[in-house]
Amino acid sequence: MEAGCEGSSPQTLGERTMGEEGERVKPFTPEKAKEVIMSLQQPAIFCNMVFDWPSRHWTAKHLSKVLEGKQIRFRMGLRSTGTVPQFETECSYVDATLEEFLAWNCDQSRISGPFKKYDHSKFWAYADYKYFVTLFEDKTDVFQEVMWSDFGFPGRNGQESTLWIGSLGAHTPCHLDSYGCNLVFQVQGRKRWHLFPPEDTPFLYPTRIPYEESSVFSKINVVNPDLKRFPQFQKARRHMVTLSPGQEEDHLARVEEAVTRMLVCTLKTAEDPHHPRTWLNPTEVEETSHEVNSCYLNSAVCAFFDHCERAKEVEMQAPRANGEEPGVQEHMEVEQARDPSSDVGAGKQEAASPFGPDLVPVTPASEERGGALEGDSQECTSRNGEHCAELPCARRQQASKGARAEAGQSAPRYPVAPSRVFVSTDDLLDCLVNPQVTRMVAQLLIQGKSL
Repeated sequence: MEAGCEGSSPQTLGERTMGEEGERVKPFTPEKAKEVIMSLQQPAIFCNMVFDWPSRHWTAKHLSKVLEGKQIRFRMGLRSTGTVPQFETECSYVDATLEEFLAWNCDQSRISGPFKKYDHSKFWAYADYKYFVTLFEDKTDVFQEVMWSDFGFPGRNGQESTLWIGSLGAHTPCHLDSYGCNLVFQVQGRKRWHLFPPEDTPFLYPTRIPYEESSVFSKINVVNPDLKRFPQFQKARRHMVTLSPGQEEDHLARVEEAVTRMLVCTLKTAEDPHHPRTWLNPTEVEETSHEVNSCYLNSAVCAFFDHCERAKEVEMQAPRANGEEPGVQEHMEVEQARDPSSDVGAGKQEAASPFGPDLVPVTPASEERGGALEGDSQECTSRNGEHCAELPCARRQQASKGARAEAGQSAPRYPVAPSRVFVSTDDLLDCLVNPQVTRMVAQLLIQGKSL
């Protein structure tokens, strides 16, 4: 689920930056954020910018209650991946409530209603490009829960946004927008983007059929290209990134999520016969195996170290560009693994590069590793119940698109990754039975039972 603003190429996700007195502070002022957006020549991810947005806590289930049974049109496509793009003209369409979509997305057997003809294992559903003003015409207070003014667009909120909600595999064929730029806020689920620079457009075999006023499509399915038919596509430089909710560059939060999933699934293998599966939220299709959970944990840990390495490299590159010697900051207080969105440095350093630990560029062939449960792409693909809101900004920019660790106070700003990262079950168990952890768990358990 995403909320987006047709504006610039950055994708926005929130995290936390701490001020002198411990309050969370956004790394960019609205003026600085807009300056960065309007000058960027490549996609980037902002961090720490949306932690106070009410919409950050949206879920598809919450929005289904807000919409009170209002019908939405869903585009239905096949999950099977051929070499030909699934254009909108070749899809089926279903008018259904968000509640009906969620029931179908949970793959409930013998489901009735508008989705009954569509096998959940074979089809995906996408409520794409739904304007807030139409969806929430009687619920205008929802507009205020999206605050694009934080990015330098005063007065812009959900009223100028669109909502995107899709199941696993849902996507839009690769295309370029002939005007404007895009801001995307990922609220729930994951969505992978395949992005290509404007100068590579000829390698994408552009077409105006099917015709859409503001879009030029690619003849290629960029996830599964037919290279015999479209050999020039091999010259295209793919930028790939997977957006996650509030992505703080929340690689640390993803590690926490992976640990939680592994613990829950392990401890609940022995079901209570009188209360089967009561521990599993209906939005989760099934419990996952220890092997899958272990893979997910390892990919999350690797992504955390990769992010730290990239942030460290970016910080060191800026001084080099100005003839300065890079200095390694070794004894700075570690905050939470942060999303890309820190203030740009001043003076020469600012002129050299706007990127840093809080503004992360999406570089060619880069990819956020999401583990065994990661979604596909846009080409760009949405995960279960993804929400996206888009806000129109005023800059013509063409882009082909498809798609604190509580460490000691003297810890390095960027943790050093081992030469080979692998987290075993014994590693996790060693942490969980740490006396400090077990003491805390015991206290919480006793406290909960005494209430």
